[in-house]
Formats: sequence, C-alpha cells, structure tokens
Amino acid sequence: MTPTAGAYIELSAAAEQIAVDLMDPPPITAERPWAGSWLSGGHAGTALLHIERAHSETGTWDIAQSWIRAATSHPASGGDDAGLFLGAPAIAFMLHTARPGHYKDAAEQLAPHIAGIAHQRAATGLHRISAGVPASFAEYDIFRGLSGIGALLLATDPTGSGLGHVLEYLIEITQPLRVGDLETRGWWVRHDQHIVAGTGSFAAGHANLGAAHGIAGPLALLALAARRGIVIDGQMEAIGTITSFLHRWRQDGPAGPWWPETITADELAAGKPACIGPFRPSWCYGTPGIARAGQLAAIATGDYREQDQFENALDQCLTDQAQRARISDAGLCHGAAGLFQTVWRAANDARTSNLHSHLPGLADDLRRLSAEQNGRGLVEGKAGAALALQTAVTNQAPKGGWDTCLLIS
Repeated sequence: MTPTAGAYIELSAAAEQIAVDLMDPPPITAERPWAGSWLSGGHAGTALLHIERAHSETGTWDIAQSWIRAATSHPASGGDDAGLFLGAPAIAFMLHTARPGHYKDAAEQLAPHIAGIAHQRAATGLHRISAGVPASFAEYDIFRGLSGIGALLLATDPTGSGLGHVLEYLIEITQPLRVGDLETRGWWVRHDQHIVAGTGSFAAGHANLGAAHGIAGPLALLALAARRGIVIDGQMEAIGTITSFLHRWRQDGPAGPWWPETITADELAAGKPACIGPFRPSWCYGTPGIARAGQLAAIATGDYREQDQFENALDQCLTDQAQRARISDAGLCHGAAGLFQTVWRAANDARTSNLHSHLPGLADDLRRLSAEQNGRGLVEGKAGAALALQTAVTNQAPKGGWDTCLLIS
C-alpha cells in the first residue's frame, strides 16, 4: 500500500501531531515508580515511538534519548511481576529497538537477567503441568508470560538456552491435561478473562483463543521461531495441535469465518460456543490476531492451503462493514492501530493482493480515530496509534521492530 499524495499528507500530519503532543516525558512520581519501565502505558512504550521516528529521520535521537533516560531513571523489576510489558524485559526490548550500536552495554548487562527469568518461569510452568494444575495468563501470555519473554529472546538472543527452554514449555502446554472431569490442553486457565477466580460460566476456567492472552500468542512464537530456523523436538507437532484447535473452533457465519474469544467448560462439553457471531476485529482477541497467528503457522509448515484459509478469513472479516464498525478507538490492543499493523504484516506475507486492498481504508480509519484518542501510552494510547500511522506513511516494516511486542512479526 503506497498512499496517495493526499493520504500521505494527512497520515503524516496525524503522526506528527501525536509526536508533538508526546514530545516531553512527564516526571515519574513516587506513587508510580514503575511507570518508566511500563511498556503498555508508560515511558518505555512511548520511547518506542521516538526511537522509530529517529530511525526514520522524522524525529531526532535527542528526543528519543530523553524518553529512554526517563524510562531508565528508576530501577526496573525483574521479579514475578516482570514481563515483556513491564520491568526489566520491557527495558531490554526498548533498548533493542534502538539498535544497532546504541545502548549495547546496557543491553548486554540485562541479557543474563532476561535469560534467568525465562529459565525460572519455564521450570515453574513445567512443574505446574506435571502436577496437573491449570495455568494462568501470567504464565504463558504475551503481556506478562513466556510468550512475551520468548518474543524478546527471539529478537535479542535467538540461539540462547533461554529461548529453547521457553519453546520446550510452550510445546508442553499443548499436551492433554485433565482438569476435574475435563479433558483439555495445558493452556486451559483456572480463571476468567479478567484473571479473577472463575465464577458462573467461568467457574471451571476457560480456554482463551486470542493473541494477547490466549493460545494464538504461543502459536505465533512457535511459528516465528520455526520461520527463523529455530526448531526443537515437538515444536512442529505443537504448531499442528494448536492450529487444529483453531480449526475446530472456527465458526462459519454469513460474513465469513470467525472465532469465539473463549471456550468455557460448558461450551467444551457442548462442542459449540454460546456466542452467535464475531466480536470486534481486534489484534488482542479478534479474527485479525488469530488469523495472523494461523497464517504464520502455515508459513512455518509450508501449508499453502492452510495459509489461504487464514488469509481468506481475515479478508472476509475486513470486508464485513458491521465488524469494522466495532472498532471505535485508535489503540493497538483492540483498536485501529493494532488492526492496521496486523493486517499490514499479514498482507506482506500473503499469497494474494486481497489483504493489501484493505490497507488504504484501514489507514484512513486509523487517522480519523487517532485525532480522538485519549491517553499517551503504547497499547491503548496515542503512542501506539502514531507508530501504526508511521507504517502507513512509509509502507515499510518498522526499522526498530517495535511490533515484535505484538508477536505479529
């Protein structure tokens, strides 16, 4: 998608206005000392915007460095709360996007700590599996769990033992798991979507299909590693197991295929979801994030027929204006920025030009909604919107690789 002259001007102006609005990092307060190393809504996430602008020479390294200094002005956690989007891993990811040559010493100092987190979390997860206890999102998802840590290691230390241990764990969660009377898989979680102890229909927990917190995240990491030539025993079989699960729960409606966000115990027993149609077409839970993970899996396995199925599902989702209308903000997680960036990545890997045809309209939706976006941060704020606008303007992959944190590349 190369924007027309008029679209280029409008998209560039929208991105520039956000960059101006986010020029100066606010002070980090004593009440929120962790805000510096918070990728979702803090300084580390907004730093990604200014790093990318510096790489593309639409911004300066002086501005980027002011955000990096602010992000690293307080100690970053490496404890149980640390993940790709918070703490030491978030800082390591931010510094990685500033490569090559920048902050090499700091990145090297963080590397053994990140590998240590990977080993400790993977060992804990494997012990939990051996005990037959259900998981939680914090164990394997992108935001706080091992899929996010694995994404960081794939980018920064792809041949290290830490990534291998993460892949071993992700392979293991695809194995059968018995939870009470349920025969399920190791990615079954014991809580509801809000990480609260399950009640009502979630009393026995659920299986989550989404990219942000569900099984699409591990699938994307397993596939991206395989695409890079990093394959361990059982990895391709695990990719097949998760893909089969996605095919099993795909629903075919008048507007094309779609997936439920979650599967409860009752739905598992019934063999069908309670919901009757698709939700919003977001990166985090919707068809776009799931279809991108499935597409990456098909590319990794060389299955063109399966690749066509996932790409066609995404194409039909984007053609359905009723689904498109449910995108009401410009955020990365569940808004227009995440939708655009996911489709842009999928389109550039696709076997046909169908997905490319949607990009101009998606870019215009992003531009329009970005003017109304509240918040400053990466995941739900203006910084994420501006980064996707940058992709729309340049029609090039991010030079710093910021969208690695979404596991779509």
